[in-house]
Amino acid sequence: MAPTTMFSSPTKEQRNLRFGLVSLDILTDILSNLNKRNKSNLENVPDPCGCLKERRIVECVFRLCEELGLNPVVGYQAIEILERFTAKYIEDLIHSQKGQRMQGASSEDAEDLIFQTLKKKLFLFILSSVQIASKLDLYSNVVNNDIAMRFLQAVNYPSSKEQLLDSEILILKTLNFNLNVPNPVTYVETLLEVLGHNDATVPVSQLHRLCVRVLQFIYLQRETIYTSLLISATGCPSPSDEQRAKFVSVTEDFMLLGVGVIAVAAFIHHISTWEKSCLCFLDPVLADVFQSGGGTEGFAGGDATNIPILHVQVFRQTTVVTKENIGYKSRPYV
Repeated sequence: MAPTTMFSSPTKEQRNLRFGLVSLDILTDILSNLNKRNKSNLENVPDPCGCLKERRIVECVFRLCEELGLNPVVGYQAIEILERFTAKYIEDLIHSQKGQRMQGASSEDAEDLIFQTLKKKLFLFILSSVQIASKLDLYSNVVNNDIAMRFLQAVNYPSSKEQLLDSEILILKTLNFNLNVPNPVTYVETLLEVLGHNDATVPVSQLHRLCVRVLQFIYLQRETIYTSLLISATGCPSPSDEQRAKFVSVTEDFMLLGVGVIAVAAFIHHISTWEKSCLCFLDPVLADVFQSGGGTEGFAGGDATNIPILHVQVFRQTTVVTKENIGYKSRPYV
């Protein structure tokens, strides 16, 4: 059973993934659907994408999930909900402020008002996003308003139950109740299932445990890792604004992220005996998913299969790679 906390009742049975049980037809359909959704999301990336994946916010979400006794996947779902909501919410605030500027208010006053509004409500938005994500997860108890209020009182955050409910309703209405957004865990686990189907000797369960830690590390070090990835991919120590804008097709690509996470996990798993060939497990997946190179044209020689290799190289540059280093036997959040 999952550990309990002072803020929640005993959690439902923990996620006990069993790989290799999905038929090839179903697996093919799932992978195809995820690939289509990933491409669709890349074609509709909002301007402030990635801003809400800043380390302090990500760590706050992870800590909340830990304190509330939730499965880690809830955190990633909450981050995606929070980012999509915030982008739309800011857009709505800007439109409303335009009317006020027409009535004589300055643009500086309008921008300051938007900033102050977000600053005042951000933590409630984060908690509400976690609440909503907990309701979407089959393996976590729902974080209801009573549990959320106990947590807010424990951290001395001034809020009423009505304000908490209003925050959740605002997120739901702003997103038009469209909560079925993809998260990176889904892509990682689906790709691992494909690997296990293509080669029965792949240690999928061991790789999955490592992938959980690697993904957490990448999210907490997102800016550093993707900046290094951009420099490695372009070969330019000071990438231009145009290159940075185009690189969004990499930073927001969950399929590439999933492959990169598995590549790093495979590298760590075989670091002592198989350093140079750690990506051999990934060849069938890379061939199936990245036939056209997708949005990575212009990076890494225009070959999408180079991106996972760059993930491994950058990971080696940014940390001493060992199982213990990424928390393989320690606390889940660093």
